[in-house]
Parts: sequence; C-alpha cells; structure tokens
Amino acid sequence: MKKLFLVLLLLPGKVFANTVTVSSISELQSAVNQAKPGDEIILKDGVYTTTSDINVACVGTKEHQITIAAQDFGKAEITGSGGFNLVSPSAYVTIRDFKFTHAASRAKSSPGSSFCRWTNNIFETPGSGEDLLIAGNDNEIDHNTFQNKNAMGRFLAIRGTGSQIAERLWIHHNYFKSFKDQGGKNGAEAFQFGLSGFSMSFSNSICEYNLFEDCAGENELISIKASAVILRYNTIRNCPAQFTLRHGNKSQVYGNYFYNTPGLRIFGDDHLIYSNYFENCNPAITIGNGDGEVADGAKLTSHDRPDGILIALNTLVNNKRNIVMTPRKNGLGATNVQVANNIIEGGQEASKIEGPYLNASWSGNVIFQTEGAGDMPEGSYVIKDPKLKKDDGGIFQLSSEMPSVNYGTKKIHCVKLQVVYPYDVGAKK
Repeated sequence: MKKLFLVLLLLPGKVFANTVTVSSISELQSAVNQAKPGDEIILKDGVYTTTSDINVACVGTKEHQITIAAQDFGKAEITGSGGFNLVSPSAYVTIRDFKFTHAASRAKSSPGSSFCRWTNNIFETPGSGEDLLIAGNDNEIDHNTFQNKNAMGRFLAIRGTGSQIAERLWIHHNYFKSFKDQGGKNGAEAFQFGLSGFSMSFSNSICEYNLFEDCAGENELISIKASAVILRYNTIRNCPAQFTLRHGNKSQVYGNYFYNTPGLRIFGDDHLIYSNYFENCNPAITIGNGDGEVADGAKLTSHDRPDGILIALNTLVNNKRNIVMTPRKNGLGATNVQVANNIIEGGQEASKIEGPYLNASWSGNVIFQTEGAGDMPEGSYVIKDPKLKKDDGGIFQLSSEMPSVNYGTKKIHCVKLQVVYPYDVGAKK
C-alpha cells in the first residue's frame, strides 16, 4: 500500500482533479472561485439568468487546464446582465459549449488574462456592444458561432493594454452570420482587430479558417487596426461590407476567398497580399488613397498612405471592378506598390488608379476579357485566356491546359489556387 500511495503522489495528470457539476449561477461562481489545475466545472442544461458578471480568476497550467463547460452543447444558456469575465491572473481556462444570450459587452478576456480559450460556443447577445472582447495575450478563439446581431458594436473585438494590442492570438474556425445594416454608422464591424491607438504595436496573431456570411453592419466588415497580423484561409461571402487593413503595418493577407463583397481595401505599410481569390466583387482590390503619412507624424487616426505593398498571385474573376484606387481630395495616393503575376478575367478595366501612384511596379499579370488594361502599363501584362475552369465547389481554377504563360523572355509559372471552402459550421472541433 505504501508503494501504491507513493506512485499516486508522483503521477502527473489529473489524478486529484475534480469534476464539479453545478445547477445555478451561484454554484457556478463558487466552483470557479475554488477551481484548481485540471478541474472541470459542468453547468447542467437549462436557462440561467445573471445579475452580474461571472468573474473567473483561477489559474490552470498548460498540462492541467481548467474547463468550464455546458453539460451538452448549446443547452446551457446564460442570459441576463452578466457574462463570463476572465480577469487577471486567469490563465489556461477554457470556456466551452455554452449559448450566450446575455447583454452585449459582458463576455471578456480582460487585460492580464492569458492562455485562455473560448471554444464551441454560440453568441447571440442583444443590445449595443461586443459579443466577445479579447484584451489578454495568448488567447484562442475557435469554433464559435456569432450570429443575428442588429445593434452597434461588433461580434468580436480585439483590444490590449496601453498602446500594445493583445499578442499571439489564434482566431480560427469561427462562423460570423447575419449582422443587420446599422444605417451607415461607424462602429459596427463584424470583426475589429484593434483601435487606432494600438495600430503601431505588433500582435503576431493568426486569424484563419473563419467564415463570414450576410454581415452588413457598416461599410467595414473586418477592420484591422494593428500590425503584424496574419489573415489567411478565411471565406467572405455575400457580405456588403469591406475587409480593410485600416491602420498598421506588416500584415499578411493570403489564401482568402471573397465572393459577392466589396473585397479588400489597403492602408498602411509593408503588407503582403497574395494568393487570394475574388469573384463577383465590386471592387476586388482597393489600394487606399492615403490622407496622411504616419511615419512623418500624421495622426494614427488618418488613412495612412500605403507604402511598400506587394499584391501578387491573386485570381480575380468576373468582378465588376478589379484593382482600383478611388479619388480623394488632396489624397496622397500610394507609393512603391508592386502588382505582379495576378490573373484578372472579366469585368471593367484591369486597373483604374485615381490618385498619386509613385514608384509603382507592374509585372507579369495576365488579363482576359476585361474592358482593357486601364492604368496597367504596357509591358506589364499579357492578354491571354488563362483557361480557368470551375472545380466541384464552383471555384474557377487553373487547369492543366494553362500551366504557364510565356511572357517575353520569361516564363511565369502559375500554380493551382488553393481556396478554402466554408468549413462545416455544425461540426465540433
């Protein structure tokens, strides 16, 4: 018996972890207050009305995380005036499988929280404000459904501390659906990453495999106001609002699928925009016409002149307008933008630039059945049928008939576009 006791003491894992089942908000708060690494707190199915936030300050470990979960997916509903607030020093805490219909702006990972996860929840919070706000570092937000919003605020908003945006976030496989038009008012993006005051700080976060459908809110669908964010493999479909790199530098946008939406708009410096697919958009890609240069002292709230942008290897099919810069009174335009090796088929002219456009570089583009090249200079494109064919998912892809394009003395090799289809939003992780 002594040997067995010693072995149990030395064993890692959840040997002494508890599973606690609760059936009221007061019991839930009490269990959270007492939670230890490895504990699992289960809220029974039912509808629970809060009168204040459920504050979570417990600390798990990487190996022994604390889980707070519904008994069955979507069947423990939290309504009322309060939600989960993960406050400092909460860490390694997972919130899972709930339905949230409480007031907006009550679900949070507050500053000082870290390594926490919101997964497989349904957010449908009424009133003005955010469905979920993240200000802590190293959080993961995945496989959630954000739906049916008809008020000012955002489905998901990212903040930080001081002038530093939240760092090392992983936001993936979320479904954003149905955000009613708020009449043109500013502040109703489906997803807002940062604010002007955070825009010069680096996040080093990844947003991938998310699906946006039928989100109008305001003129911006996704607004990035931070630096060093990777946005890849997202699907934006039937949304009358624009994906905008609004402030910040050095972000990457690649492998995204845009259908029937105003496409992508770009401000800031040193972004990489490549291998995206645009169909039936108006326009597809907008190179911002800046009204300030932050590097020279302009306000962070300005539309920072795009500088040093690469736009390459994108596929544009049947868009009303393709690559554009729209006019602005006293606009600064953009500088050092490289547009290379894109396929543009259908629509109006391949490019229309209505603003200053210094030190531009155009090369290796393929255009077909457009209303001309527009402002794309002679020698920077060929007019040739790229022989795109629809695959089983209805996406126009390069076929084996068009593996490369002879372009002067060069041969530009085209690769099959890897478009990510909308994931099964009903499937659990």
